[in-house]
Amino acid sequence: MKGLVYLVEDDENIRELVTYTLNSQGIETESFERPSKFWKAMQQEIPSLFLLDIMLPKMDGWQVCKEIRKTSNRPIIMLTAKGELFDKILGLELGADDYIIKPFEAKEVIARIHAVLRRTSTSEEKEKVKEINWDKLSINLTNYELRVDGKYIDTPPKEMELLYYLASNPNK
Repeated sequence: MKGLVYLVEDDENIRELVTYTLNSQGIETESFERPSKFWKAMQQEIPSLFLLDIMLPKMDGWQVCKEIRKTSNRPIIMLTAKGELFDKILGLELGADDYIIKPFEAKEVIARIHAVLRRTSTSEEKEKVKEINWDKLSINLTNYELRVDGKYIDTPPKEMELLYYLASNPNK
C-alpha cells in the first residue's frame, strides 16, 4: 500500500499497538494522542487514510471527522468503543467510510484499511489537478479553465487540451 495513515487515538496502548501492527504490515502510520497535534501535521501532509477514535480530549472524533470532510475526501475509519447503532449511523452520516468497534482484531483493521483504499483509490486520483502555469498563462485541464493575466478566457475543450499539451512541452 502506498501512502500514509494518520491515527488519532488518546489511549497509549491502543495507539502503539495499531501503529506497530500497521507499520509491520508495510502501512506507514503516524499516530497522534490529541487532535491539536494532528491538525499541525495536516498542514504538512494529508494522508491517504484517517483512523479516528471518537472519545478524544477537547475535540471529539465526530468533530474531527466533520472538519476533515470540509477539505478532504480521503477515507476515514472510526476506531472506537462506541458500539451502539446510533453511534455507527452518526459516524457514517458525518462522513466516515467504515466503523470498527473496540476491542478489535488487528487483522480486521488491516483488511478494512485495504478494502476502503481499494474502493476509494479512484476518487483519490480524481483529486489530482492537472494545471500548468507559464508566464501569465494558467491552464487548468481538470476544470477546463484558461486564464491569461488572471482573466478567465472561454475556450473550447479541444483547444484547451492542445494548449495544455503545448505548454507542458515547452521548446519542442
